[in-house]
Amino acid sequence: MKHSKKVFGYYGLLIATLLVSFFCLAYPLYVIRPFRYQGPRELVAALALMGVRPPIEVVCVVLALAGLAWYWRLEPRRWRRIASVCGTFFVCAFAVLSRVNVYELMFHPDVHPVFAAVRQVKLDPDDNVLAVKLGGNARAYPVRLIAYHHIINDVVGGVPIAATY
Repeated sequence: MKHSKKVFGYYGLLIATLLVSFFCLAYPLYVIRPFRYQGPRELVAALALMGVRPPIEVVCVVLALAGLAWYWRLEPRRWRRIASVCGTFFVCAFAVLSRVNVYELMFHPDVHPVFAAVRQVKLDPDDNVLAVKLGGNARAYPVRLIAYHHIINDVVGGVPIAATY
């Protein structure tokens, strides 16, 4: 009876650390994804979670590893040990993945933009552009292009700029 209560407590701890570490990883990714409206409250919550996520993930990893060490000595069955190692692995993987900025991986600045004369450019009448004029030189960056790169590094009128929205 005592053994089963301890095992139940360990599985509860493992499931709790799995759920918390997954939530800390997934919620900001869900809310702050490109081309999706973020409500003000959900965005504030996601950004706040990202601020406290590192210590939460560390606590989850420590608890999962400590629980695994305890459970490993208690449980003689190999398949249950393997299951507990897998669960702990996922807690650790979620913690590592939460440190990766996926938006940096997805969006790269366009450091070599290609330009054409206004007569040669084909834009839809509804296309929005970000226009810059410096030193008598002008550039227009289609928003749909910037939406992919999020930033355009360029030199306009001899001045280096970063066009973004």
